[in-house]
Formats: sequence, C-alpha cells, structure tokens
Amino acid sequence: MSGNTFGKLFTVTTFGESHGAALGCIIDGCPPGLELSEADMQKDLDRRKPGTSRHTTQRREADEVRILSGVFEGKTTGTPIGLIIENTDQRSKDYSKISEQFRPAHADYTYTHKYGVRDYRGGGRSSARETAMRVAAGAVARKFLEQRLGIRIRGYLSQLGPIKAEKHDWDQVHQNPFFCPDADKVPEMEAYMDALRKEGDSIGARINVVADGVPPGLGEPIFDRLDADLAHALMSINAVKGVEIGAGFGCIDQKGTEHRDEMTPEGFLSNHAGGVLGGISSGQPIIASIALKPTSSLRLPGRSIDVHGNPVEVITTGRHDPCVGIRATPIAEAMMAIVLMDHYLRHRGQNGDVEVSTPVIGQL
Repeated sequence: MSGNTFGKLFTVTTFGESHGAALGCIIDGCPPGLELSEADMQKDLDRRKPGTSRHTTQRREADEVRILSGVFEGKTTGTPIGLIIENTDQRSKDYSKISEQFRPAHADYTYTHKYGVRDYRGGGRSSARETAMRVAAGAVARKFLEQRLGIRIRGYLSQLGPIKAEKHDWDQVHQNPFFCPDADKVPEMEAYMDALRKEGDSIGARINVVADGVPPGLGEPIFDRLDADLAHALMSINAVKGVEIGAGFGCIDQKGTEHRDEMTPEGFLSNHAGGVLGGISSGQPIIASIALKPTSSLRLPGRSIDVHGNPVEVITTGRHDPCVGIRATPIAEAMMAIVLMDHYLRHRGQNGDVEVSTPVIGQL
C-alpha cells in the first residue's frame, strides 16, 4: 500500500491497523539534540485517546507510546525515530457480520476495489485509530518548533452539529471533553450528544487550529505552497470533507477592500489570508479550519450491497464515536505541526542564509 509517508525532509510513515497487534510510525529527518521522551508525546496522545468521556467511543486503549530508536541518553540522534503503540482492547467479533457487507459512506467498498481484500475489523487501515501515530509524531515536531522558534500550535472545536461556539477562551479548551472554547455552550453540547447517542445517530463538527509565532518565509510559491500542504495534511485526516485557510469560503462574498490584509509599520490590520501569502508564511498566525463528516458506522439500519452485489441491510455493531470531531483537535494540531516542521527544515536548507532589511511586522 503506497501513500503512507508524509513530508519531504521531516517525514512521517505510519503502519498498523485498528485491530492489529500494534500501531507504529517512523519519523525521519528530525534534527539531533532535541530532548525527547515518551512523556512528551503521551500528553497529546491522552487528549486523543478513546474512552475519555461518555461522548466518545468506549473502546479502552491506554495508547501508551514507546520509543524504539532514534533517541539516546534522552536526546534525538538524527537517525530514524521508531514509535509503537500496542492495541489492547480489540473486539474483532463485533465486525464479523460485515465481513461480506459494505458499510455506507465507509471505505469498505473502495478498499475492496483497490486491493481485492480488506481488513474489516474496525475498518483496518482506514480506521481513525491510525491517527494516534500522527499525534505522537506531531508532538515531536511541536516540541522542536516551540523550543527552537517559539511557535505555539493550538486547536479547538468551534462547532458541533448546529451548536456554534460564540465566545473564545483558550483556557476553557482543555476544561471540557469537547475542546470547546465557550464554556456556556458545553451543557448544550452534552445534552445534544446524549440525545444523539440514544437515537443511535451521529453528527459532524468543525475544528479550528492556529499556529502563533510562525516566522515569515516558510513555504514554496507553486506546487508546495504552505497552504496547499496544510490542506493536504488536514484533508488526509479521517472523515475530513472540507478545509479552509483563513477566511476560506467566506471570502466569496467579501469585497477586495474588505478581504485584503492591509499593512502598517505596526503590523497587519487583519488576517483573512490565514497567515499565508503566495504560498509563503507572512509572519501572522496560521489559521486553518476543517469540517468532519458524521460517523458512518451506525447501529441504525442502512441500505447497501454485499461483496456479490446483492442488496443488504447493514447494521454496524461495535464501539464508535458518535462525533469523530470531538477527538479531532489534537490530530489537526499534529498535522499542522508536521507541515510547519517540514517546511522549516526545507527553508533552512535552501534559504537559511537569506537576509533582508524589511522588518517583520507581525499581527496587530
């Protein structure tokens, strides 16, 4: 299976299935000398792991990461970093009924046509469980970026189904199971999810992720634009069906005089571009949003076909998130960190000695 590696200089290759023995990844290109331990990654993995509240899947996985290589005496050596997380709470029998059926809106049908075989246990490789390794790898990139460049990457849930956050308090994001920055909306979200779970249905969500402190100059002007690689990375997350950078689709009804981010000696007056101009970071905060579809694994019956093309009624048993967006915030943060890390190393390699007299003006 191709397409398991992301990045050019800072590369992340993941492996493993939802109900296999373990998940793992290889990080290559991490500079030497970075202090790194399992604890650096575990704190982000604990934010993503299942079973953390009644609003997520009740699969119980500790998601304890182990470093296999690339770290010596507490510091990265510059060689490939091997990471592994063992699966401990598989219930593969829950999926025996769909071994010859295709779940609607899932990867079952497409995987079968591409490979001629599929691991139906929990979705196999197509399961969002794969993202645990992205979070671990992203934690490595995040630590480097924060220590060396002062970049801070944070995300939050801005909308769950019809409920939109109206206030924004970063301190509230980690005080509730939704990563919501509006404390007043949390009780409404809890009631909504409780009712949804009783119905057996699912819902979508919107996640925003912001990187502060990004220097100007990261990114390439044509095919490897910073915003293009961010869109690639974020769209590669399971269930993501839309990506916006800055104003995104909101720019459609903006006039040019409103959308343009005017500059003064003190800084930019707005950030509709999301911190990227011409594919290159401007020094403003990088702002991206993702839309995640409703979970497609449902216990409510739905029409589909079996492997022979016969009509069937599919009911998916097992443990699933009624809203995958609830646990998506640390995943989106990780993918942004990986992209920024990769582009920083690429910029350092080609343009590390570039000097300009124009001041960095930042954001007002």
